[in-house]
Amino acid sequence: MNIGALLRTPMTEALGCRYPIIQTAMGWVADAGLVTATTRAGGFGFLAGATIAPADLESQIIKVREATGGSNFGLNFHMFQENAQQCFDLAIKHKLRAVSYGRGPDKKTIQRFKEAGILCIPTVGAAKHAVKAVQLGADMITLQGGEGGGHTGSVPTSILLPQVLDAVQVPVIAAGGIATGRGLAAALAAGAAGIAMGTRFLMTTDVPTPASTLAKYLEVDEVTRIRVTTAVDGMRHRMIDNPFIRRLESASPVGRLMIALRSAWQWKAQTGMSLGHMIEVFAKAIKEDPSTVSQVVMSANQPVLLQHSMVQGRPDEGILPSGQVAAAIGELKSCREVIESIAAEAETCLRALYERAEGGKESTS
Repeated sequence: MNIGALLRTPMTEALGCRYPIIQTAMGWVADAGLVTATTRAGGFGFLAGATIAPADLESQIIKVREATGGSNFGLNFHMFQENAQQCFDLAIKHKLRAVSYGRGPDKKTIQRFKEAGILCIPTVGAAKHAVKAVQLGADMITLQGGEGGGHTGSVPTSILLPQVLDAVQVPVIAAGGIATGRGLAAALAAGAAGIAMGTRFLMTTDVPTPASTLAKYLEVDEVTRIRVTTAVDGMRHRMIDNPFIRRLESASPVGRLMIALRSAWQWKAQTGMSLGHMIEVFAKAIKEDPSTVSQVVMSANQPVLLQHSMVQGRPDEGILPSGQVAAAIGELKSCREVIESIAAEAETCLRALYERAEGGKESTS
């Protein structure tokens, strides 16, 4: 049997990549450089459209196209972005292979992508959300288990993956707690079409992340230091424990609001967000639930919290989203080294599994 063929899945066929490995769109990290490195190594990368300045977004897309010789990569966006429409238009203009999102666009917008030949791959954290996403038109589903970094659910990937595989008929991509070839082999054996990784790609030599911030990730050697907090926006965030998170968690409601407003003003100044759009977001939050204003404000300007750590090299003053796998990664490697080593290990595992199965057949014949 050609074991290498087992790494060719509906995901690789649809996305046109060599390996069933996706690099996720991490804010301030997934730039043209990282996506280019991922693509050249045989994986599939997503640009982080939420943290690329609107004026630079098209040039980043063009940079990847020129460096890789095609549009075999994707763009991630959030619906709350003021330039969400720009993301839609550029993805279609440049005929990108795919878009990814969380709580994504409506059925009409998804249909527009589909008519343009762009695959829609939302990320979900529950089987019911996967079902809804497919009903809206999703072509594939990325599920993230609770081990994953950033916004994450409470259900482990090992439990969530079978649930989603049973719930939908489209290719499913597993994420959360996966950073090795053994993890890829396990996901494929369970029925997944591939894996998606964030933290493993963050901890490479191809990212623009400052050395001081990467050092914080490398220092983590205990899973307990990568914990979940709801202090940022009221939702579950998995990140590396640091002084900023502890200060936010211990602050009073008024204190949290002040922290959020300072951060929001910085984000407005850096992105050119109109004052009207900011007021609109705040007014909606106050109308719906005044007690959560600070959470909504913080949620809307999380990019600036990420910027402190991922751009400015001040990891103790921002947030450090991280999957639990960071505790098992002790050195930085290139994207090519990471992807090729994962693929090789997965093939070794699958070969051993196949030979074991064949041996069992012979012994019972």
